[in-house]
Amino acid sequence: MDGSQMSAEVLQQLYQNDMQQHLSPEMQQQVQQVQHMQWQQMMQGQGQDGAEGYEGYPKGAGAGGAQEEAREDGAEGEGGQYGGYQEKYQEEDYQEGDEDMSDQMHQQLQQRMQQQMQQQMQQQIQARMQQHLQQHMQNQNLQGQNMQQPQHMQHQQHQQMQQDQYNQTPQPPEPPRQNQNPLTGAPYTPRFYYLLEKRQRLPAWMARQDFLKLMQSNQVLVLVGEPGCGKTTQLPQILLDAGYHVQMGQVRAICCVQPSPLATLSASLRICEELEVQVGTFVGHVTRFEDRTSGDTLLRFLTDEALFREAMEDPLLERYSVIILDEVHLRTCETDVLMGILKMVMQRRPELKLLLLSSSMDVKKVQAYFEGGAPLLQVPNRTFAVEVFHCQDAEKDYLKAAVRTVAQVHTTEPEGDILLFLPLEDEIDLACQLLRKESVHMMNFGDLQVRALYLGLPIMETQRVFEPAAQMKMMAGKPSRKVVVASAIAETSLAVDGITYVIDAGLVKQRAYNPRTRMEVNVVTPISKASALQRTSLAGRQRPGKCFRLYPERATSDWPEKVYPEIMRSSLTTIVLMLKRLGFDDVVHFDFVDPPSPEALMRALESLNHLGCIDDNGNITEVGNQACRLPVDPQIARMLIEAPAHRCSNEALSIAAMLCSLPVWLRPNDAFRAANEAKARFAHMDGDHLTLLNVFHAYKQQIQDGHDPSRFCAENFISIRAMRHAEIARDHLKRIMESIGLQMISTDFQDKEYYPNIRRCLVSGFFMQIACLESEKRGAYSMLRDGQEVMLHPSTSLGHRPEWIVFHELALSSKLFIKTGTQIKPEWLLDIGPRGYFDSQKISEKSSARSKLEKLTSRRSEG
Repeated sequence: MDGSQMSAEVLQQLYQNDMQQHLSPEMQQQVQQVQHMQWQQMMQGQGQDGAEGYEGYPKGAGAGGAQEEAREDGAEGEGGQYGGYQEKYQEEDYQEGDEDMSDQMHQQLQQRMQQQMQQQMQQQIQARMQQHLQQHMQNQNLQGQNMQQPQHMQHQQHQQMQQDQYNQTPQPPEPPRQNQNPLTGAPYTPRFYYLLEKRQRLPAWMARQDFLKLMQSNQVLVLVGEPGCGKTTQLPQILLDAGYHVQMGQVRAICCVQPSPLATLSASLRICEELEVQVGTFVGHVTRFEDRTSGDTLLRFLTDEALFREAMEDPLLERYSVIILDEVHLRTCETDVLMGILKMVMQRRPELKLLLLSSSMDVKKVQAYFEGGAPLLQVPNRTFAVEVFHCQDAEKDYLKAAVRTVAQVHTTEPEGDILLFLPLEDEIDLACQLLRKESVHMMNFGDLQVRALYLGLPIMETQRVFEPAAQMKMMAGKPSRKVVVASAIAETSLAVDGITYVIDAGLVKQRAYNPRTRMEVNVVTPISKASALQRTSLAGRQRPGKCFRLYPERATSDWPEKVYPEIMRSSLTTIVLMLKRLGFDDVVHFDFVDPPSPEALMRALESLNHLGCIDDNGNITEVGNQACRLPVDPQIARMLIEAPAHRCSNEALSIAAMLCSLPVWLRPNDAFRAANEAKARFAHMDGDHLTLLNVFHAYKQQIQDGHDPSRFCAENFISIRAMRHAEIARDHLKRIMESIGLQMISTDFQDKEYYPNIRRCLVSGFFMQIACLESEKRGAYSMLRDGQEVMLHPSTSLGHRPEWIVFHELALSSKLFIKTGTQIKPEWLLDIGPRGYFDSQKISEKSSARSKLEKLTSRRSEG
């Protein structure tokens, strides 16, 4: 499929203007004049017979010609025509003498107008899609005929066509069709042309011809380009313009897979802005708890987890013609498994195309993974020189050193934005607070505008990171500067323009898993040498820059060359369950890019068997099928499935949503005591899970009473982002629970079993995460199966040390801490846990739980 011959869709006319590299001010003024004239014509109902709104669409059905037809059949177009539609109704009503129409009749009229406009909008979208499909098939047939004819016959036909065009009677020129959006039918705005000029300067745009040739001749292609080259935003649009969404006579979607929700939303919104369409129409996104797509969506941006779950319902992924896996060098668990699945799908669907995007040249293993070796296309780099500075000695407090370095750069270095890398989200928030305070004392050196960037931020705050610093008039006349305090996501997934100075703490938060102890924790660890180089290069994307490394140069000698794939350092419980759901019974011999350890796979199978998701023969059970439908960890899924039996479905749903959300509590450095007092107001004596439930109930009560939830959250040091995320997650999970037949049952709040039922339900899902108190004095607990010593985290809402505790996660810093724990009774372990799981012989000899459970079992047998 040659892009120069197959171009039949979005921005076709614009893509033909390859020689236009810049848009002059005169051209922008001309475009605005044309748009103004078109708007006046539409408002006055003076349509032009020669106007066409879309290639192959019937004459008179575009932006102008639809006016006359609308007067006859009561239908109307879209975009600016809505104004004329309302005006027509008003004229008819005044002619009938209805000037005293009641408000009720006016409302009915408005509803009728809206319904008719929505119906007409849908009809025109369907017509455009059908017309484009027919036009594209004609182009394919014509291309096939030309390929079968000898070259000299093609040349003769071309000469004849030119002669026929010359002999034709001159026709009045049509309006420039590139001024109209072929997707929406509305005129393009000046903003579109401004963005188009920027897009044309991107390296990915310049490489589009080579890219389309390789896509046509290969089923799999690997493309490498530096962050900011445009590979994420431009290549999907180039494929759409080249007609890759039409396959075997059907309109299919182009799938763009991102490793994180933040990158998914950012790319989707950016392309919507560039194509001037609404999110959820022709461009949309799907994340863990949100689906902003429709049947007309042609560019679907998904997280890797979302595509994995789609594969469970559609194993051959037949809705897609092209699948793009972005940031494959990060090697997330889901991306690695998706490559294995797609490798098999492409054998069944030879027409499916796979494009792998990377910001690193370290893709040889990915290339060799596919049969015959996938070809590599490298987008030319445009990196400038970067001067690197190291600390002489390791910093004891890298956070303070980072803030100090930002202040030094702002006061001593020329203009240019700053990018600061820190490993943890709370450290990023704290650094932003300190920098905002410090910026007040540096106003004479220019305004310093502080922005945060990490997973979990609202999309509006994320978009502010990409906006240039607002210029303010300073006394010294120096320009404003922006500092972005970011996690590792700014390394490759999101490119920030204007960065000249990079400050690197040399640390990153990574997942670590020990299959022997079954413990998975997030740890702060030094970055790899490849990541250090990647961060440094970000300072030289647009001009020569500087990188300040907050670690001595000798420290890098012990660092790994690259980061190990995530699948080799993560729990595989969720991955194995989803592979079982897809029909891969022998997961041990699944074709992984890098196979995980056999021990990790066996631990995953063992955990799923305990949870009841697979039987003793390794076959998926009904509980396992239900758990696959819920986009949460299998332990949380099992808790939700068991909730109706414990009469706490609604409460378990709220707790699950809060566990899947962002950190709830805010702890500002200047209001530490007030934040602790606010948290104590919601604390439940039985533990953190019930405290989270209290917070969610209070938040929903504020909304129900008509109060501002933002004010409530601010007064109580609660993250409004976390609460809104929990709301969305709860609604999504509730719909799934109802769809799989789980009843929403709750115990009456006045019943004394209200909270005990919830705690029993927690045990039904998290029975593998139980700890027993070993030392009241030291506050030490032991894990039941392996005897690992753990401590209660200082942030817990428990005011005492219960003897038995169920917990959600572990955190590793100076010690191994239990986070989000709730006290339970040991009798529940024997009543609720799987048969034989809590036999005393299976409990570690290091744990006192062994003797305690033996005594409890003997008392029960005697009774």
